[in-house]
Amino acid sequence: MPYVTTRDGNEIFYKDWGTGTPVVFCHGWPLNADAWDDQMKMVADNRFRGIAHDRRGHGRSSQPWDGYDFDTFADDLNDLITQLDLRDVALVAHSMGGGELARYIGRHGTGRVSKAVLLAAIPPIMVKSADNPEGTPDAVFDGIKEGIIAERSQFWRDTAETFFGANRPGNRVTQGNKDAFWLMAMQENIQAAVRCVDAFGYTDFTEDLKKFDIPTLVVHGDDDQVVPIAAAGAKSSKIIPTCTYKVYEGGSHGLANVPGTKERFNADLLEFLRT
Repeated sequence: MPYVTTRDGNEIFYKDWGTGTPVVFCHGWPLNADAWDDQMKMVADNRFRGIAHDRRGHGRSSQPWDGYDFDTFADDLNDLITQLDLRDVALVAHSMGGGELARYIGRHGTGRVSKAVLLAAIPPIMVKSADNPEGTPDAVFDGIKEGIIAERSQFWRDTAETFFGANRPGNRVTQGNKDAFWLMAMQENIQAAVRCVDAFGYTDFTEDLKKFDIPTLVVHGDDDQVVPIAAAGAKSSKIIPTCTYKVYEGGSHGLANVPGTKERFNADLLEFLRT
């Protein structure tokens, strides 16, 4: 299996499918590169080069005790892009991966990047505060960490319900969606699972978003029960200078995997890549 070695000696697993202009996918928490398989095949079938990596602590990558912060994740992404000598890259990121993408641009610029896609992404900041009243209360993040530590296997099964919107009437979520979520979540290091909650809950990406100088597509479902649209996509779309904003009515946090919204997102993504 292919890996790149980071500047601090960790191994980052990646998939590399197809040929053409590179499209690099950053997965959400607590998943891994497999979450992007549908989109990876689609771009490879359409003469792009799809690349998706497992974040450190997730999937097949190294599972160190430390380093679960967005500066480190962004530098890992930079190691991947520079070691593969990727240029004219389209970066596509979901959920927590949106923070990785934003911090990468904030720290490393857009010299190798041509466009970006933020899907149900966490920027600009998740936690609720006086300046961010639409955000998520501290108690929610505390509950997530407590659930992981208490019995993470059942916690992941329960979380899959709201992640995909399986608790909504008339949903099209499959058992396969939920099983795949559980399998990927169980491959994540429990230390990474807990530490990432603090990272994605409390990191402010506002200044990173202001540095976007490339065409950017922001997609968010208006029924996202994990990353509320009012605190995330709606605000990011106003901060990013060159942004196209698309709201998916009834869309869940995992809309790129659920039948119906998956096909819509794939079509929007391919159109944006071809533009």
